This record gives sequence, structure tokens and C-alpha cells, in this order.
Amino acid sequence: MTTDILNISEEQLVDYSKAHKEPSWMTELRKKALKLTETLEMPKPDKTKLRKWDFDSFKQHEVTGKAYESLSELPESVKEIIDIENSKNLVIQHNNSLAYTQVSEQASSNGVIVEGLEEALINHSDLVQKYYMTEAVTVDEHRLTALHTALVNGGLFVYVPKNVVVEDPIQYVVLHDDEDASIYNHVIIVTEESAEVTYVENYLSNASGEGNQINIVSEVIAGANSNVTYGSVDYLDKGFTGHIIRRGMTERDASINWALGLMNEGSQIIDNTTNLIGDRSTSSLKSVVVGTGDQKINLTSKIVQYGKETDGYILKHGVMKEHASSVFNGIGYIKHGGTKSEANQESRVLMLSEHARGDANPILLIDEDDVQAGHAASVGRVDPQQLYYLMSRGISQQEAERLVIHGFLDPVVRELPIEDVKRQLRQVIERKITK
Repeated sequence: MTTDILNISEEQLVDYSKAHKEPSWMTELRKKALKLTETLEMPKPDKTKLRKWDFDSFKQHEVTGKAYESLSELPESVKEIIDIENSKNLVIQHNNSLAYTQVSEQASSNGVIVEGLEEALINHSDLVQKYYMTEAVTVDEHRLTALHTALVNGGLFVYVPKNVVVEDPIQYVVLHDDEDASIYNHVIIVTEESAEVTYVENYLSNASGEGNQINIVSEVIAGANSNVTYGSVDYLDKGFTGHIIRRGMTERDASINWALGLMNEGSQIIDNTTNLIGDRSTSSLKSVVVGTGDQKINLTSKIVQYGKETDGYILKHGVMKEHASSVFNGIGYIKHGGTKSEANQESRVLMLSEHARGDANPILLIDEDDVQAGHAASVGRVDPQQLYYLMSRGISQQEAERLVIHGFLDPVVRELPIEDVKRQLRQVIERKITK
């Protein structure tokens, strides 16, 4: 059976699954998902029409990368985002292959699992099956989640047992340097009761992504009284078409805090959602976006608050240059029963060109009386007086724009809870706005 659109058959997926020694449940799930791509509808992001977006084309399902024996063998672009002297927990994926894994003795001795998804499916099949596409994201949510499930070709599994605090951050680097490679990555992070972990991921390109896909899903499951800090700096090539889901679920007294630098250069749909299930659980979603060229970006940041005394906070700043356009949807939703909860958000978009477009849509959905909620949103062009003032001091227009962009984004960058993410993000912002 071959789908009418995709250039891959069920037989090829089964062969891929067998070659990677996947458990039978994963093989069957791939087959089911591929079948669902024929009937499920596309997602419907607000104010963005996907009719002309190509989410199906890719050159090869799997592009094998190189394994690295030591950190000294890494390309310079990867070395720049790794603290080689102090990295304790590090996983590197080269195209679609696990290339390097290093886990601290402290983490290993405490039962922490940090493995590539392929490895975890073999070593911890039952544990992966418990969390994989079962709650935070489901296979049949829409056509692109089914497509992701059928074609997943990389990713990471992190499991932190009860009462374990992972002292050193876990860093996951995905290097794309083959123009035939697409990225269908799946990340699962699970913390049991009273556990704690900081996770940082980096996606970067050293090759064209033309005609290929980014279809990424991350699932974060925070057990009672546990804490997850999730940081990411994405910087993939403009040739990719992107669909990115990062979602979390919290039990009582747990927290998930996101710090995202969304710097990919291609058009993309992004969904960052946290479901605060347990009482007194919290989440903050902080993101920075820069759009250039003809990029189209639709970013939905959403916190759904089920438990009592929960706290949700959304903060995002975006800069649109040239002909780039963005839609920022911020949704704070306090469900019935979520008494004494708070939901707040702030979205701001700065346009640096008369052709650039930005749209900020703050939405509060409140099904309870005894709550606090608020929002702020602004969309505007750069103040010409700011540029004039800087240029009158002998600064070129390009340099003046650079200073204005950094000044606009830095209030969010400063609030990001991970120092390495701040540093990397400032570097990527600088690279993107001075190209």
C-alpha cells in the first residue's frame, strides 16, 4: 500500500522498523499512522491557510550520519554551542543517526535514562510505550501528528526517577548537514515525583533543507512536585517546511518552564502547550522569534489550567523583517474547577519593514469566577525617531536596526532561566539579523 501523496510505502516503513529492531507495537503504530494520513484533516492554525504548504515532500526517509568518538571530532558549528570542558550530559544526533552520548556518573547511578529514541525503544520498550503519543499529543489529532508518528526517524528519551535531581543540564544537539535529510524527531521527557531536570536542545543546519521537512514533537510529563526546565534554540535552514509541537502535562505541585528561541529560517507552524492538570502546578512559556525574508510563522502558546491554584504565564516577543509575517496566538484557559488560578500573558511584535506583517491575538477563556487573569499585546513598526537618534550619532542604519532589535528582544532573553540558552540565543539573533 502506497499513499497517493507520500513517496513511501507501508512495506518500506515496516522494513525500516525491522532494521532498527523496533518493538512490534511501534511497527504497528507506524502502519496505523500511515493509514490515518489518508483520512485525517490538516490542522487549522488561526489566520494561516495551509493549502499551499507542502508538508509531504521529502527526499529520503533516513540519512545516516557519522558517529563521533570524541568531542574533538565535532564540527566547529557544534563546538560553538557546547561547553566542551564542562558538559556532563550530552547527546548528539547527526542527521538521522545517534552520533554521540555522554551521561554523567551521578545521573547513571541514580537511574536516570538518557538515550536516543531508537536505543530506548529497544532497551525500555514498555516505558517508552507508556508515554509515546498517549496523552500530551495523540496520533489521530490531525494529519501532521499521524505523519510524524509514521515517519519518526530520530529523537531522545529522558526519564528521571522519583526524588532524583539531575544536577547538570542534559543537552541534545541535532546537526543537519545533508541536503537529503528531513527531521522527524520525537523527544520524551518524564520526571517522576519530586524529580528535577534541566534540558537544552539545539537544532542547527550546515546544509540546505530545500524540499525537506521538520516535523518535531516533544512531550514533557512532569510528575507530582517535580520540575522541568526546557530550553531550545532552533536554527534550521529556510528550505524546510516546519511543523513543531512542544507540549507538557503536570501533576500536582509540578512545574514546566519553557525557554524557546525560535530562529528557524523557513515557514513554520509551532504549537507550544502546557496542560496544568494537578492542583498548584505552574508553567511559563517564554519565546523569542525573528522572521526574515518571506517567512511565514504561526506560533500558538497555550496554557490550559485544570487544577486549583494553578499559575500560567506566557511571554513572547517577535521581530519581523523584510517580507516576513507572523501570527502570535496566546491562549490562557482556566477550566471549570480551576479556582484561585492565575493566567497572564504578554505578546509583542515589532515590524522593521513596511512589507513585514505581525498579528498578536491574546485570548483568555475563563470558566471559573474566583481567578485572576490579564493580557497585554502590541504590534507596531520601529519608531523612526529611535533610528534617527542612533543614526545622528554616526551609526549606520543597519547597525541602528541591529541595536533596536536586540533592545526589543532582550527583556525576554534576560528572563530565560538557562544561561546557556541566553548565550546561544543572543548569538543566533545576531547572526540572523546581520545576514
